[in-house]
Amino acid sequence: MEAVHSALRSSFKIKPTDRHVRLIVHKAHRFECPPDREKPEYVTHISIDCIAGRSLDAKRSLYQTIVKNLKPFGIPNNHVKIMLREITLDNWGVRGGYAACDIDLGFEVEV
Repeated sequence: MEAVHSALRSSFKIKPTDRHVRLIVHKAHRFECPPDREKPEYVTHISIDCIAGRSLDAKRSLYQTIVKNLKPFGIPNNHVKIMLREITLDNWGVRGGYAACDIDLGFEVEV
């Protein structure tokens, strides 16, 4: 989880306290992957819900940093899939029911 969170901090410039990370591990018989993967038990799918507005360069940095951060765990580069779901500020409810577009988030989204 830290591998993903630290990549988000460095690439998307989120605050260190912005921790909303969840790990779900599936048993091998409940998860299929492409047959050419040499270590199917290491296939890693990462879904990130984020506020829309990051640049393509920031996204590229995120993808590369996550893959680099997972390498020490023995996860091959071609075993990692990362999907971003970008949500506009008006569709993000935070801090007691406020639309994110109506409050100061304390960080820049457009990085």
